[in-house]
Amino acid sequence: MDLVPVILCGGSGTRLWPLSRTLSPKQLLPLTGNCSLLEETFQRVRHLGRAAGSPLVVCNEAQRFLVERQLRRAGATPLLVTEPVGRNTAPAVALAALVATARRGGEALLLVLPSDHVIGDVAALHRAVELAAPAAHAGRLVTFGVVPDRAETGYGYILAGAGEGVRPVERFVEKPDPATARGYLASGRYLWNSGRFLFTAASYLRALGLHAAGVLEACERALTAGTWEEHAVVPERTAFLGCQAISIDYAVMEKTGDAAVMPLAAGWNDVGSWAALHDVSPADAAGNVTVGDVVAIDSRNSYLRAESRLLGVVGLERCVVVETSDAVLVAPLERAQEVKAIVDELAARGRAEARHGREVFRPWGSYDSLESRPGFQVKRLAVLPGGVLSLQLHHRRAEHWVVVAGVARITREDEVFELRRNEHTFIPLGARHRIENPGPELLEIIEVQVGDYLGEDDIVRIEDRYGRQGRTD
Repeated sequence: MDLVPVILCGGSGTRLWPLSRTLSPKQLLPLTGNCSLLEETFQRVRHLGRAAGSPLVVCNEAQRFLVERQLRRAGATPLLVTEPVGRNTAPAVALAALVATARRGGEALLLVLPSDHVIGDVAALHRAVELAAPAAHAGRLVTFGVVPDRAETGYGYILAGAGEGVRPVERFVEKPDPATARGYLASGRYLWNSGRFLFTAASYLRALGLHAAGVLEACERALTAGTWEEHAVVPERTAFLGCQAISIDYAVMEKTGDAAVMPLAAGWNDVGSWAALHDVSPADAAGNVTVGDVVAIDSRNSYLRAESRLLGVVGLERCVVVETSDAVLVAPLERAQEVKAIVDELAARGRAEARHGREVFRPWGSYDSLESRPGFQVKRLAVLPGGVLSLQLHHRRAEHWVVVAGVARITREDEVFELRRNEHTFIPLGARHRIENPGPELLEIIEVQVGDYLGEDDIVRIEDRYGRQGRTD
């Protein structure tokens, strides 16, 4: 089977705050094991057909290097399509279909997968894809409907026509109230809308042109004016900003006469809340899921996670408690879906905790803000092997660097020299400087900033390997 996995990696996962943030969303986190959900998604399809090692991944421009790093670690050589801004699934899949057509031809079979779901039975997923492939090759737009095991009010549903295997879609329905959901479950004809699809690139683009021509035209303009590299395609920003934000269901699937559905019983979970993550994680005899350094006394059926320090709880029943280095969440599991309201409130207040945690990822590695007070700030820089920070200067702060692991190649004005563990240097205010990691091991530096202003926008980039001149990310 000549199949192209299309992995959609643009969501923000706000209902899993404070672990998931805008710049490090849930699909990039190891929530259910040692690998991120993105890596697990790739591993599920790497041996399906002849597409092993070559997924097409649509991701946010700001997360490009983190996505690429994770997939290479998983053994993939991905082709990335980077969105300047999220515009929902219809434009994301349009970009993927247009790129696949240019690289593989319009008859390429696209398996569209969210990157942030859990599948318990991978073999069942493979069987469903293989059974749906003939219909997709024949021009049908196949979606995979999850066979429900409870009356769930948090998902949309699909009413499937009669028959076996791939069936016609009679209609899509929105999230129901409890009584309606119980009726759907009893009927045996309704399936959960899982947001995964199988169709040829040509079939999808033809349907999009008929039912949402403006989306197709905007994506075509953005790609025509964009940058095409060997392993990345970057749509032109202004053209893509003009694209309507709309889901693939609203743009195409609810309007086309070619929609079909393949039932899927594969232990699917969208991990859309802390309650959902509790359901798919191993629990102890008291029903508690514990991650990290947790001491739980007389507590039951709770999700308890400690990321940076000891977490102690007493007398909890069906609660979620999540501790990170800069935030703590406490809520009943029954209200876990309401966590998004906290993120909205943080964003309205302009709080950085809505966008990122204390550790911030960059193309060269990451930095962790250990301490910040008026007039000074302490960070830990982690520079990946081969990583290079931009050649830059600051107008309002000086910096002191101490190498604690690895080897650093330092540029300071016209000097270039190396520092090793337990060696240090000083970067005066206004001096041009850069850090490189020339070695095979992670470089770690403790950076002490001193000045009257310590914001990230006090960076003047002179040269940057990652094309970020003039930016602060």
